[in-house]
Amino acid sequence: MLTNERNIRLIFGLKVKQLRQGKGLSFKQLSKESGMSVSYLNEIEKGKKYPKTEKIIALSNALNVPYDELVSLKLDKKWQPIIDLLQTGIIDNIPLHLFGMEVSTLMEIISNAPVKVNAFISTIVKIARNYDMSREYFYFSTLRSYQEMHENNFEELETKANQLAEKFDLDLTPPVHRSQLYEVLKQHYGYTIDRESLNQHEDLTKFRAVFLKNSRTLLINDTLSATQKSFLLGKELAFNFLGLEERPYTSAPYDAKSFEVVLNNFKASYFSVALFINRHMFLKDIDRIFEKEKWDSNALMKIMDKYAASPEMFLNRMTHLLTQFHKISNFFFLRVSNKRGQKDFSITKELHYSRLHNPHRNDLNEHYCRRWVAIRTLRQLNDPTYKVPESGYVIDVQRSSYLDTHNEYFCISIARPNDPTPDTNVSVTLGIMIDAQAKRKLRFLSDPAIPKRQVNATCERCRLTDCKDRAADPTIVKEVQDNKIVSEVIKMLDKQMMKNKP
Repeated sequence: MLTNERNIRLIFGLKVKQLRQGKGLSFKQLSKESGMSVSYLNEIEKGKKYPKTEKIIALSNALNVPYDELVSLKLDKKWQPIIDLLQTGIIDNIPLHLFGMEVSTLMEIISNAPVKVNAFISTIVKIARNYDMSREYFYFSTLRSYQEMHENNFEELETKANQLAEKFDLDLTPPVHRSQLYEVLKQHYGYTIDRESLNQHEDLTKFRAVFLKNSRTLLINDTLSATQKSFLLGKELAFNFLGLEERPYTSAPYDAKSFEVVLNNFKASYFSVALFINRHMFLKDIDRIFEKEKWDSNALMKIMDKYAASPEMFLNRMTHLLTQFHKISNFFFLRVSNKRGQKDFSITKELHYSRLHNPHRNDLNEHYCRRWVAIRTLRQLNDPTYKVPESGYVIDVQRSSYLDTHNEYFCISIARPNDPTPDTNVSVTLGIMIDAQAKRKLRFLSDPAIPKRQVNATCERCRLTDCKDRAADPTIVKEVQDNKIVSEVIKMLDKQMMKNKP
């Protein structure tokens, strides 16, 4: 990992900077001693340039250090965390350019305060190792930050989806018929669509689709719903129309070898949703729900039926449009999964807009609050006595106020079987913070039929004493309380000792 050209440049630049500053030399002085320009020396120290042999010799003479020592990849102990950081591959996994940064800029920040910043880096590296943070973890975390930075609205992808429809004369009147997409993939992109082979290979049945690059064959799991198949075809059109060569060949990506693969998979998914759910028509439909005095789950279901949209497609489309068209910027999106018949729940996807909102992933083996509407819908879907609608979806809403904060959210949650994954259910939830703008736009918020519940992040962090839904003891609360008591006892003893002093 350290031997790639960029890392060699970075370490060499840091070493030159370390030696120059150690000898109290300014850029101007080192320029005079080495015969190199100040601008070129600056480029070297930033890791942007690696000098030729004769210039390295000139630098070694000017800095009074042996040539071999100057070109080695060893740094002083205080710089070791940078070596550790480069070795983890974290920097390689994060596309800094998407956030307007270069690796050299990051290294410059680090080198300006090496002791303090390196201590922080060392901590991050240890956390990454202890929690076994994989390459994919960083990729998907970075993608979430990228989406949040853009408020999950990408005008270029919206435009491209419309351009594809115009180019191939697609009828986007909802619901969009996937036969059109089959034809475009076959006639214009040379695809073969195979709906049988995937289920004949046990190792591949967990995937919804597999793309065979050389033969340009798309294997589709034929047990999927019509909506799921349409979405996958829309993604394939996106990969081709957008020219996204670095892409996953399975859905979902099981081995993302670069951030580009993860990013392009997201772009294709966004494109597919934009293709099937025309934003101008969709906004008019959603506005009719927003303008109602009462909440109407049936009206929501009718819109989903109109576009033949899955719950995730539907709520994701709302996240694409809320900020731009309704100026609602404080909201979150969660996907929670649960094995049928089991009591464990896990967050498998989350997005936060404008801030980190209260319900969020916790990797410390704590139990998510069972009062979340996301978990209630999953429990209803699991309950053999509950009458699940013909659609197979359970839709519920809730006003959730978080203990110890002033935050309240209107949450829409939709649960469904997670086909084709066996014995698994999944719920997707859109939570909109109830602030002044939400109150202006969502007229149904005052509907007394919408249940209100106090909730928390996890049971372990909840101080409620009368919660019948509790899945674990409030151990974190008790620990905080115990620490507070210890602190108070110590203060009391200190005061007593002060009084007893002669």
